[in-house]
Amino acid sequence: MDLHHHRWKSVKTGLHPPRNTGACGHRFPTRKLLNTMRQPKVTSGHDGDHWFPAPGTPGATGMPDVRVAGGVVRGVREGNVFTWRGIPYAAPPVGPLRFRAPAPPVGWSGIRDGTRFGPMAPQPTRTHRSALGSAEATNEDCLSINVQVPVPALADADSLPVMVFIHGGGYFQGSSRDFSGQGEGFAGTGRAIYVNFNYRLGPLGYLDFSRYSTPERPIDSNLGLRDQVAALEWVQENIAAFGGDPDRVTVFGESAGGNAVTTLLATPSAHGLFLRAIAQSAPADAVYPPALAALWAAEFLQILGDQHDGQGRPGPEADPVPDLLLNGSVSDLLAAAKILQTRIPDAYPGGFCFAPVIDGTYVPEHPIEAVRAGRAARVPLIIGTNEREGSVFHGRWDILPSSPSRITGVFARSPRQARHVMRAAYPGLPNPTSATEFSGDYGFWYPSIRFAELHCRFAPVHVYRFDFAPRLLKMVGLDAAHGVEMFALFDRTDIPMARMITSLGGREAYARAGQRMRGRWLRFAESGTTSSTWPAYDDLNRSTLIIENTDHVENDPHRRRRLAWAEFMARPDEPWSGTRVSEDTARPDR
Repeated sequence: MDLHHHRWKSVKTGLHPPRNTGACGHRFPTRKLLNTMRQPKVTSGHDGDHWFPAPGTPGATGMPDVRVAGGVVRGVREGNVFTWRGIPYAAPPVGPLRFRAPAPPVGWSGIRDGTRFGPMAPQPTRTHRSALGSAEATNEDCLSINVQVPVPALADADSLPVMVFIHGGGYFQGSSRDFSGQGEGFAGTGRAIYVNFNYRLGPLGYLDFSRYSTPERPIDSNLGLRDQVAALEWVQENIAAFGGDPDRVTVFGESAGGNAVTTLLATPSAHGLFLRAIAQSAPADAVYPPALAALWAAEFLQILGDQHDGQGRPGPEADPVPDLLLNGSVSDLLAAAKILQTRIPDAYPGGFCFAPVIDGTYVPEHPIEAVRAGRAARVPLIIGTNEREGSVFHGRWDILPSSPSRITGVFARSPRQARHVMRAAYPGLPNPTSATEFSGDYGFWYPSIRFAELHCRFAPVHVYRFDFAPRLLKMVGLDAAHGVEMFALFDRTDIPMARMITSLGGREAYARAGQRMRGRWLRFAESGTTSSTWPAYDDLNRSTLIIENTDHVENDPHRRRRLAWAEFMARPDEPWSGTRVSEDTARPDR
């Protein structure tokens, strides 16, 4: 989930195309050559190489063309970046491809218009308006990718590092055309190519119906995650055509996108598709065992059947694929998903029903267990959270364990001897202030810290905490809330939401904090390093960069809480028993 949403496959794993070589074997020119090449006129059926023009040397239409897997796509120059939008990276997941792994993109003839975003994935009606204020079209045919490249005059390298962003939104909302879809803040520096994409969400992407698969009508698991891998494969195949270096890909994401990053690190099919990773506000342990995923899928089908007078429910013993699931309307699926989503936080406190699942094959084990054993991708990682992650999760976003009953449910799953340690770490729990801290730490902070302390044994890790909060957010008690860094990081302090939260002052300081953060992200993408003033995280010092008015490093911030969680979550890779929580014997005030 992101603050801006709140109320106010042909490449084999680990293999890369030769540098400056396309998927079809074409030899791509270096960026220096791109500065001098003229755009050839492109006609339908032309089989040559098509490059974007250098500034001042436009083609017949004045717009840049590039050949990718599937055909030629025409972008547009916007200021100091070239942009291509809505490029298919997989076949439309519709009809017989609904609930199937992504298939290769369907080719096209002629020149495809790449000036508009593709449709966003189906999601609840109230999220169809982006943070930029524009209405957004939704469609199951949503698997498209966008590329932003600095004009050649800005770059002095033969090829540029690539930053691939995965949007957040709880795996049930969001799209590549949210404000974070505007990557000018990164590409406009001339230091990197920026890529982002849509992937399937909600019941179409993140409920596991694979138990209902049949030989006649197979159903795959982890569809949204598979989409993300397909997008990264597309980058490997095609990014050299845009002047990007497929050997220097950094994947980064926030919230659900951060969870995607930590999950991709533990997904064998994704290994070798990126060199570095950044996980912002990642609920890194929100990956669930198959028994629990099956319960949630069955409950969804029960809801879907109830909406149709009992028709379409799976039988108590047989496992046919329900017709309403495979052929039902998107609106029916979304309506059932909305009901399921309102039930889960109370029935399974702290659970997110739309999330990756440990299916034993595509995701063979929990990411925490994979990183613990050294089986996750051993790539450099930046990981961190915001100071008060839990402060915005209320009202229709009330999904964290912040109420007394939900906190009781979380306590019921913890070792009895650890409960007094947790109460001491959050005095007054479950009063509202302590409950906000507890729930945010449960959902985001401790999973990220746990991931960092395990991953740092095998690869360099840098940990941060974003503490900057504009005056208005401090006054209303939100402080550095979940997602608040995103406007500044993407250099979008001009949009209405960012202007609102800085309306009482602090806009320039907020923008500077984002600029420093963006500079560090870019340096990491370029070289895998941060700076001498931001030491790597290790078990001894636990150095953490605090991003505020001025940045500084603290060692092991919130040490007492960290130790309490380590005891409280004895097996964070197994947070669920697969049964509803109804115990009242572990009340946190006892």
